[in-house]
Amino acid sequence: MAFVRCYTGTDGQSHFEDLDLLPPDMERSIERAASSITFTRSPNGRFSDWHNAPRRQYAIFLSGGEMEVVIGDGTTRRFGPGDAVLFEDLTGQGHTSRSVGGDRLTAIVPLADWPPPVGRVPDGGG
Repeated sequence: MAFVRCYTGTDGQSHFEDLDLLPPDMERSIERAASSITFTRSPNGRFSDWHNAPRRQYAIFLSGGEMEVVIGDGTTRRFGPGDAVLFEDLTGQGHTSRSVGGDRLTAIVPLADWPPPVGRVPDGGG
């Protein structure tokens, strides 16, 4: 099970950061408010060319194939059932995505704190 953050660096490129969803000394994660949840079915082979995340959101992969994500430096990662990615690459080049290995069911969970209140710099995303 992977828990990964995809964010825009100061170089304007998207980057991956592996996160520890639940360190060994914790029983539950820090609570994050969400604004909604949407379930999406992506057919095998669906491709989205370079794009940014529309808002800070989790993609939680539930079943089926994998989502292949490519960032500007050519790094490619695949995420499948049980994996979660926090997409925060709101500016810059963004990433591409492709469904591989079969149709994929994903839960999309936008974070409730986007956009941030005036005067507050969001954590992450930079």
